[in-house]
Order: sequence, then structure tokens, then C-alpha cells
Amino acid sequence: MKLGIVGLPNVGKSTLFNSLTKAGAESANYPFCTIDPNVGVVTVPDKRLDVLGEMYHTKKIVPAAIEFVDIAGLVKGASKGEGLGNQFLANIREVDAIVHVVRCFEDSNIVHVDGNIDPLRDIETINLELIFSDLEILERRIAKTVKVAKNDKTAAKELGLLQRVKAHLEENRMAKSFTADDEEEQIWLESYNLLTAKPVIFAANVAEDDLVDDGASNEGVQAVHKYAEEEGCEVFVVCAQIEQEIAELDDEEKKMFLEDLGLEESGLEKLIKASYHLLGLISYLTAGEPEVRAWTIKRGTKAPQAAGKIHSDFERGFIRAEIVSYDDLMACGTHVAAKEKGLVRLEGKDYVVQDGDIILFRFNV
Repeated sequence: MKLGIVGLPNVGKSTLFNSLTKAGAESANYPFCTIDPNVGVVTVPDKRLDVLGEMYHTKKIVPAAIEFVDIAGLVKGASKGEGLGNQFLANIREVDAIVHVVRCFEDSNIVHVDGNIDPLRDIETINLELIFSDLEILERRIAKTVKVAKNDKTAAKELGLLQRVKAHLEENRMAKSFTADDEEEQIWLESYNLLTAKPVIFAANVAEDDLVDDGASNEGVQAVHKYAEEEGCEVFVVCAQIEQEIAELDDEEKKMFLEDLGLEESGLEKLIKASYHLLGLISYLTAGEPEVRAWTIKRGTKAPQAAGKIHSDFERGFIRAEIVSYDDLMACGTHVAAKEKGLVRLEGKDYVVQDGDIILFRFNV
């Protein structure tokens, strides 16, 4: 999974990126300190893997991973060359979802590019820059398609789609609220990789005091929640400064630190939960002495396609899957005991894989 982090300058974007990835992207109290896209890979915390690792005396544990791409802070007019322009937006066209960091904290020591804190205005500013960036893409595509549309029915149909999407964006609406007429149009629409078509997770960045009640008493956070609900987006509340402090600690210290703050989970865990939920993802597991590993798939994936995540041969030569749920395995204590109780099942090609399934695939090519 790949997530792109966007936001205005000085909203805590690079601070959050640093804490999530420990990649050390420069963070300073002035706009545009992030000039190159920063990329960091984070492993997805999953306690089940450690438990299975002990049970199977495994040599290697491989968690699922998320790639974060952090780009320079965008300002109003970026698409017209203000600030550093919008050349950085190309770096997040390939991401699965956008993490939009919104400032919901007051701090006179940290300047806001627009002079005051207004989360909804900030969201609108970023949305407009994403729309302008997408319009550039569409205009280039239209110029190319119009040449062949005169003598080609398919190209003429696509041109119609491009013009409708362009008109939709020009009304300041995001591409994700656009509805294609048929499957062919939907395939074209997805191929344009429009930023405004991507799912969005809002990271409401708050001061430490607002963490305890998860931003419930912060008007800015509540406004972001309301907006996200209307737009079908996810929200998580985070204090980027606290996350940076947590990032320096080992697991035991991290747990104590969070407990002292009255928190159950870190911002990274909240973000992972939000992104899995938004993108409809789950993890299945493979376990044995050589390796215990988590594999991320779309909810609703059938066994052969899940097997294909490991290797295309597994999907091509799929025979059956031997499955036990993690909870059943824990209740029984061993794989042998689970088998004796009939909890290890053999499933065929139509089986829909569930979160926490521990699977051994049988295949032949």
C-alpha cells in the first residue's frame, strides 16, 4: 500500500512523515523546507505475527508494509507556479490514497501561511490545487484525443468522457464524485490516475491537550469530521509532535508513554486502521518455521487471487487452500489440536479469504 502525504506548509506534514517513517525528512518552521519528495517504508504493526513466530519457532517475521510519500507544502496558486509550483504532485499520482494533514492547533511560534487557523479553508485550498493539477492532465489528454476522434468512434466516446470530467472539475467538484456511464468509461477514468479521484484520509493535527478526548472539544477537528463524513473520507486525530517523540522510543517505552498520556494507540496505528478501512483491505497470514508473513489483500478476494499475491504460479496452479483462523488456532494452542477439532478446513476456488486466516496453499504447475 502506498500513501501520499499532502498539506499546506507548516501544518505538521513533514513532522508527521518523520515520526511515521523515522526517515528524517527535514522539518523546519518555514514553508518549502521539503523540496524533494521523501519516501519512507513503514511496517504494519501486527501482534499476531509475533505470537505465530513463537509458536512455529520461525526464522523470519515479515509484516505487511506501507510506503509513504511526503511532498513539499502546497500553497494557494501552486498550480500557477506560486511557492514551488505543483510539480511535486506528479510524485503522488501513483498512490492508493492521500493523507491530508490539516492543522487544528494554535501556536503563535509556528506561522500559518494564511495568517490564522481555519481547517475547512485549508482543505479547500489543497482541493483546488489538486483539481487544477488534474485539469492540466485532462487538457493534455483532450488535445491528444481530439486529433483521432474525428475518424474513430472509440476515441470520440473517450473525448466525450474527458470533456464531462473536465466540466465536473471546473465546478470545483472532485473526480471521485463523478459517475461514469459504463464499464469502458470507468476503465478510462481509472487510467487517468486523477488525484481528486483518490480516497482521502484527513490527519487532524492537534496540540497534546486535545489528544485525550480525541479532539472532541476541538472545533476544528469537529468541522473536519463533519466535512469528511459528507465526502466519504476517513479522519484520525494525531499530535505530530507527540508522534515524533514516540518514534524515538522502543516498544516497551512507547507503550508506557502512551499509557501516561491516556492513549490506547499511536498515530501510526490509527492511520493504518483508517487506511485499511478506507481501502477495504485485510491481511491473511502464512506461517511456518522458515517464515511468518502478513499479506495485504482487498476484502472479498477469493483464495486463488490471494495465492497470487505470493506468486503468480500459486494462482495459476491453485488446487486448494488449507485454512485455520488465527482465533481458532490460539484457542487450540497448536495446529495439530486445531486439526483434531476439525477447525483446519480445506477450501476451493470460490472461498473468500477472511482477515486473520492462516493459509497453506496447494498448487501444481
